Amino acid sequence: MTRAKLPSSLGQEDARRRVDELRREIERHRRLYYVEARPEISDPEYDALERELRALEEKFPALDDPHSPTHRVGGEPIEGFETVAHSEPMLSLDNSFSEEELREFDARLRRLVGDAVSYVVELKIDGLGVALRYDGEGRLARAVTRGDGLRGDDVTANVRTIRSLPLLVEPTGFAFEVRGEVYMPRPALERLNARREEAGEEAFANPRNAAAGSIRLLDPRVVAGRGLRAFVYALHASAEQHARLPKTHDGTLAWLAERGFPVNPHHRTCHSVEEILKFSRECEAKRASLDYDVDGVVAKLDEHRLREEAGSTSKHPRWAVAHKFAAQRATTVLRKIVVQVGRTGALTPVAELEPVGLAGSTVSRATLHNEDEIARKDVREGDTVVLEKGGDVIPKVVAVVEEKRRKGARRFRMPERCPTCGAEVYRPEGEAVRRCVGAACPAKLRNALLHFARRNAMDIEGLGPSLVDQLMEKGMVASAASLYSLRFEELAALERMGEKSARNLLAQIEKSKRNGLARLLFALGVRHVGERAAELLAQRFGSLDAVASAQREDIEKIYELGPAVAESIAHFFADKENRKVIEEIRCAGVSLEKPKEEGAVAARTLEGKTFVLTGTLASMTREEAKREIERRGGRVTSAVTKKTGCVVAGAEPGSKLEKAKALGVEIADEKEFLRMVGREADSG
Repeated sequence: MTRAKLPSSLGQEDARRRVDELRREIERHRRLYYVEARPEISDPEYDALERELRALEEKFPALDDPHSPTHRVGGEPIEGFETVAHSEPMLSLDNSFSEEELREFDARLRRLVGDAVSYVVELKIDGLGVALRYDGEGRLARAVTRGDGLRGDDVTANVRTIRSLPLLVEPTGFAFEVRGEVYMPRPALERLNARREEAGEEAFANPRNAAAGSIRLLDPRVVAGRGLRAFVYALHASAEQHARLPKTHDGTLAWLAERGFPVNPHHRTCHSVEEILKFSRECEAKRASLDYDVDGVVAKLDEHRLREEAGSTSKHPRWAVAHKFAAQRATTVLRKIVVQVGRTGALTPVAELEPVGLAGSTVSRATLHNEDEIARKDVREGDTVVLEKGGDVIPKVVAVVEEKRRKGARRFRMPERCPTCGAEVYRPEGEAVRRCVGAACPAKLRNALLHFARRNAMDIEGLGPSLVDQLMEKGMVASAASLYSLRFEELAALERMGEKSARNLLAQIEKSKRNGLARLLFALGVRHVGERAAELLAQRFGSLDAVASAQREDIEKIYELGPAVAESIAHFFADKENRKVIEEIRCAGVSLEKPKEEGAVAARTLEGKTFVLTGTLASMTREEAKREIERRGGRVTSAVTKKTGCVVAGAEPGSKLEKAKALGVEIADEKEFLRMVGREADSG
């Protein structure tokens, strides 16, 4: 990234004035771009403002502020999500799927509050509900997911990366809470899914799943690159502040918009069911033109006074209802069923279709999931089929028009051999997926190499899909181990590489040798062994050889793992081709052990015990304390329950300590905790 050049004579006060000016200017342009959709400057001009601000904050650390626009790129990875109680329950909405059900809702409400009602009707965004708490100075203090409606996860660090949400608004003098929906725009999802498919990962089925999965990632830096957006639709404050807030929902939306919050422009005041239905039909007709998913409209009583009179059930407010759109469908001909092979060897049937328009895009392929689904729906080549999106980005075949089936159409059978390499395929007992067993399968190899190079695996920057394709075409790689024997001359001669790119790639490959056991275990692509399982295995066994020779029962004892992981590990290390690859990796100088700074494998003195950490420890960070517990077989959770084994209380503990006392859970101070993890002995 190009850094802004600052005058060498710039003093602290001049810098402070410029920093304040830049923050105001950046926030104004952010609002114009993300909220009002009327940008005044180009992207390079905006980037130049952010670069200058970042340079000033780096040169004058005292001027840095967590609410600065520069902090939207995301900070360090989160240790875990704390569970937080909502100030008021985040109730779900009751649904209506027909005009009749909507009329019944309206009639019930009029019986409760009288006939003088009006509604504000908004689009129902298909995303993830969040509550955003702002302090009296207008600073974003906390962001919490809906969770179970009573408690949710603290995802503040991740929400800070959402550029459409303000970190700082005009001070009100009192704390308030804004509620809304985090969503992923369709173009952002398409880019994300393209990257995931290139890496051999499963694509997200719809924007809602992608948004929910992204907001709960532990690394805000990754979240920042996902392109999340948000719309807000509600405002809450303490009872004594109600007099200072709007009395209607329409007024609330205007209040929020005036302060820079992203309010969806598609809303209308309606006075009857007929008006609601008319607006709903208009929205349904243009849903395909939006760059985000909606699955209906929400009708809410406009007057807050009448809402209080109507009240709520234990699950739903009586003053609002979601009127759902019909699922989007289209009919076309299924030309052919092809079978794709993924990184783990999974064979996935895909329908090749006569192109057809559906939900604003042209669809020519649709997933068929697995052979059981094909058999259940009796899908055959040449059939006329019904496709559905219904909020999904990936279209699905939901039914066959049997009366249009041609005579002689044969039932589909999954291949007995891999369509890519010809090796045998097998279907594990209890699973719906067949898998290729060929160790040299090109389809598996391509995806395996991309997975091996992933940032959270061996982190080999520059090893992307096009380069992997070239390496395979030239016969330069036969496995992940081959990467460590690539030669400069061969790389530099490849198309679009050159000497500089070749040197950079080889430097990245060399650096990856020091990544340690957990990353290597994940990178090897052992089925069922994700990042978390790899970390737990590394903590428990300390070396790849120890993992390879571990008894299944020892693996099954590790909390969060189980028989499936144990069986998969045994199967992986029993394969002679896999053992050959590991030996080649070893000979290349790749570390097969935990980094030394993590310490030797500790005695399992805390096996099976659950800990909760609260307050600040003087001798170590919370992450260090978590590692010490997990090294000894314990686990750390965020919430105190009756099943919690011990609460470790440092300085200034929070409400978790009080809950532990109320539940009779064991409590340890820092001195007692150090004794538990043997730190006194270690330091001596």
